[in-house]
Amino acid sequence: MLKFTKLEGCGNDFVVVDLRRAEAFKEPAVAAALCDRRFGIGADGLLAIETPSASAAAAGALARMRVINSDGSEAEMCGNGIRCVAKYLYERDPELRRPELPIETGAGILKCGVTIDVRRRVSHVQVAMGRPKTRRGEIPMNGSADEQVLEQPIRLGDRGFHLTAVSMGNPHAVVFIDSHEPLRALAEQYGPALERHELFPRKTNAEFARVHSPTELELVVWERGCGITLACGTGACATAVAACLTGRAQPGSELAVRLLGGTLFITVSPQFDGVLMRGPAEEVFEGELDVVALAKRRLPSPGAHP
Repeated sequence: MLKFTKLEGCGNDFVVVDLRRAEAFKEPAVAAALCDRRFGIGADGLLAIETPSASAAAAGALARMRVINSDGSEAEMCGNGIRCVAKYLYERDPELRRPELPIETGAGILKCGVTIDVRRRVSHVQVAMGRPKTRRGEIPMNGSADEQVLEQPIRLGDRGFHLTAVSMGNPHAVVFIDSHEPLRALAEQYGPALERHELFPRKTNAEFARVHSPTELELVVWERGCGITLACGTGACATAVAACLTGRAQPGSELAVRLLGGTLFITVSPQFDGVLMRGPAEEVFEGELDVVALAKRRLPSPGAHP
């Protein structure tokens, strides 16, 4: 039986499994089955907590986070997910009950500072997300490796947009919308084409954003491997970076990024050498599940769901 905890950050929900003292499961289909909203637990992704690598442990990491999307693919990083992992570790592991938790991710070791409420529970987590990467070769994106992509024209189906590309350990393509069109409708219509565009060899997350003021942005994210999600922490960071790079916001000031599931607070350093993300993390429920039995079931394809 697999013990799990369901957590969410601004509505971006995850199945969290602690594999530090348990055998890891290797089959991506198992993660996809766990995340299935009709036949499994239901989540945007699975977060596997593992022991850190030897080099990361030597550098101070207390745990490792792996991110598996609901389609079974693995992502390098997840901003909302790491806040949930920090909350889980602080509240469930007495040895890790400290104000700052360094966690190993596919984007390096990230330090998570926790805010404790009157119940001695973690209410918010601030994450030092590291340096944003803006060169094509770093994102990765096809083209000249050292070139930045700032408001590059791109055609998606019947419509043209301008995109700014940023990596926060995973790739993001940010599109700013000046009209009053609903962002979710645009993300649903054009997000799949942007995710799979030939410019991005590993696909990309697609952000559709609107600037309401120099300190407030609205954002809807089509996540690579997931589709529309209620929030995306790395997407909020990438969008804040893109807003600063294109003169829509000022680095050094905290930006409120309003997503479908809530608000994240992002600060881009004046030198663009770091990004801070602050936001909530909440536990939903915990339980046990027979993974072997679940994996053996023949689940209908997504298109067969009513």
